[in-house]
Amino acid sequence: MDMHDPFLNLAKMGFGNWAQTPLKGDASSRRFIRLAYGTGQTAIAMHTPGDLIQSQNAFEMLTNHLRAQGLSAPEIFAQDMDAGLMVLEDLGPTDLATHIAQHPDQEITLNQAAIDIIAALHAKPAPATLKALTADVAIEMLDPFFEFYAADLSATKQQAITQAFHPLLASTLQIPMSLALRDYHAENLIWRDAKTGLDRIGVLDFQDAILAPSEYDLASLLRDARRDVCEAIYRDGVTYFAHKTGQHQDTVHQRCAVLGVQRNLRILGIFARLAKRDGKPGYLDFIPRVKNYIFADLTHPTLSPLAKVLHPILHETPNA
Repeated sequence: MDMHDPFLNLAKMGFGNWAQTPLKGDASSRRFIRLAYGTGQTAIAMHTPGDLIQSQNAFEMLTNHLRAQGLSAPEIFAQDMDAGLMVLEDLGPTDLATHIAQHPDQEITLNQAAIDIIAALHAKPAPATLKALTADVAIEMLDPFFEFYAADLSATKQQAITQAFHPLLASTLQIPMSLALRDYHAENLIWRDAKTGLDRIGVLDFQDAILAPSEYDLASLLRDARRDVCEAIYRDGVTYFAHKTGQHQDTVHQRCAVLGVQRNLRILGIFARLAKRDGKPGYLDFIPRVKNYIFADLTHPTLSPLAKVLHPILHETPNA
């Protein structure tokens, strides 16, 4: 083992005798190991490199906040901030994406359980220190799209996109904000079948949370870049969330469409960056699905000015 491996610090943290099994990472440079001891004790070791240390601080703050709100974020058992190392509660081995793939007949049930969490956050206070999503911030978040996915786009066409999109975002974001976990998709949600109520869903990967409309996370769940969500399931999720929050489903659908396009344009850029810059070409496989979600959301009448600009651009750039 590399003597500089930060996971060596686990021994000093009291976990030296626990068996270690590396886990699949996310799109960041964080690393994860499942720890096991004896006949049943498990935990998750998470290493956050130094350039992401702020996200580790945010993770700690948001973990405490979510747990105080009665949601199932992982308890922090131990941490070594200098090493960027945390040992976390193991919320379970099966994420929603895996369970849905194995039990497709349960997709609506699992989606609704995940939407219950969004609805709960919709009704609960959010940390006031979080950055709020404004139209300017949302446009700025599209930088990866322009830099890595549509790198050859002229300044005139880029300006046309932002000019068409900005007023749509400004109108959508003129509502009270809630805590949006941002990466709220099925691979970041743990299915806990033996639990009840909100405890059935364990939440992960929320260190980049912001203040935004609740539909931001709803779009993340229902326009999931990593799995196919058919239009019927999408419509069911929108209707269910509208009912849970006392809103009209047309209003929820419109917000989801606007925020879904913003999210997925950014994701096109992130995935192109991971492939081109970071040597992870597998992310290119997700791009056709992401574009299909964008095209679906652009059919909403409210987005017709943006659709006129984006359609030819997306068709001109079939690959990242």
